[in-house]
Amino acid sequence: MGCDTNCGLLTGAIIGAVLAVFGGVLIPVGDNLIGKAVKKEAVIVNGTTAFQNWLVPGSTVYREFWIFHVLNPSEVIDEGAQPKFEQRGPYTYRVRYLPKENVTENENGTISYMLPNVANFEPDLSVGTENDNMTVLNLAVAAVPAVFPSTFIQSIINTWIKSSKSAILQNRTVKEILWGYTDPFLNSVPFPGVNPVVGVFYPYNGTSDGPYSVYTGTEDISKTAIIESYKNKRTLSYWPDHCDMVNGTDGASFPPFVKKNQVLRFFSSDICRSIYGVFHSKQVVKGITLYRFIVPREAFASPAEVGDNYCFCTDPVISENCTLAGVLDISACKAKRPVYISLPHFLHASKSILHNVEGLSPDEKEHETYLDIEPVTGFTLRFAKRLQVNLLVQPSTRIDPLKKVKKRYVFPLLWLNESAVIGDEKAEMFRAKISSRLQLLSTLQMALIIGGSVAFLAFLGSYFICRSQKLK
Repeated sequence: MGCDTNCGLLTGAIIGAVLAVFGGVLIPVGDNLIGKAVKKEAVIVNGTTAFQNWLVPGSTVYREFWIFHVLNPSEVIDEGAQPKFEQRGPYTYRVRYLPKENVTENENGTISYMLPNVANFEPDLSVGTENDNMTVLNLAVAAVPAVFPSTFIQSIINTWIKSSKSAILQNRTVKEILWGYTDPFLNSVPFPGVNPVVGVFYPYNGTSDGPYSVYTGTEDISKTAIIESYKNKRTLSYWPDHCDMVNGTDGASFPPFVKKNQVLRFFSSDICRSIYGVFHSKQVVKGITLYRFIVPREAFASPAEVGDNYCFCTDPVISENCTLAGVLDISACKAKRPVYISLPHFLHASKSILHNVEGLSPDEKEHETYLDIEPVTGFTLRFAKRLQVNLLVQPSTRIDPLKKVKKRYVFPLLWLNESAVIGDEKAEMFRAKISSRLQLLSTLQMALIIGGSVAFLAFLGSYFICRSQKLK
């Protein structure tokens, strides 16, 4: 009887040990199975889950705009006073809902496409209509000193500015500010070839961005969705050295198996440069665990703080010997128009930039850019891309509306939030195909390891207790 008891206890301990070992073995085996399944579905090839999400976004993408309305126009026009702003919005548009165009699979493991631009106004998600009036900067007038630095040319241009009765500020509708209007000053220029239409995003509707060429991942899964070329080039011709490179993906997805210690690089044609995100926190969206990556303060830091940013400093005078942080001069890709990009409300910008205007209140939670990524597949399931469009205003002794301007400063026009979150139907499909299987496998592994270990220790302990009592 004693032998039977001891044998039974030893057998139980052995079974527990086997279960624990089996649970441990399941980890690499399970990871290998998951890896194979992900590699099969994450490549950008017709018929895969990744291809369907890549061709047309699986979520509704909205772009919200807040316009900076000038509250003291007469003081700014007559005295060159510091502008006081009130943000008005959101004015919301649905974007990115058309499928990619001219999709072509190439022999080198890449796929090429054009990205159509379209924006459809969503009145139910907006505070007003597209016909709401705002007092904003006169874009054409403010750009003259940067586009035509010669004072002789400025004197000639001033005759047309005067005849059109243009001022440094103007009243425009939301629709005109965003998508374009006929400017009276430009319309009075008596030369052929001068386009009198200007707007912050003009032209947009009906245009396309690209061509892009990205790796499909069929030859190397670690390159999935990474941009091979943009407009048939691997560089932009806007910046010197490494700043000019097109790096990473377009942000909609990343190569599978994302790690927390990775730096995720992505390219944005809106800001004419590549940028990056760093891990911030874990998020749970509709039952799916995601990794949040944010664009850090260092991405827009001055070269004095982050040496690698030296090639984004293009004008040592305006940037105060490359010491100003938080604004990016993208005039090189905007036909010399003095467009400056920043985070909303000059978040992370130098204090001097923020102090030149009134009414802005930067807030990290409301104004930072983030990407929430499912780490196994690399799919971006929620994101908020936030940026602010500004124009450099500078004094001119030859342009009447700019004679009262006391010093150069960055004038905020508007800020936007382009965002999306995975829909309920897509989330359910994702949980069924990916999340639930991962969770089941992980639970099974832990149950076998913990249960087997407990059984092994319990049976083995009981065996030694019984053995010691028998010896007594």
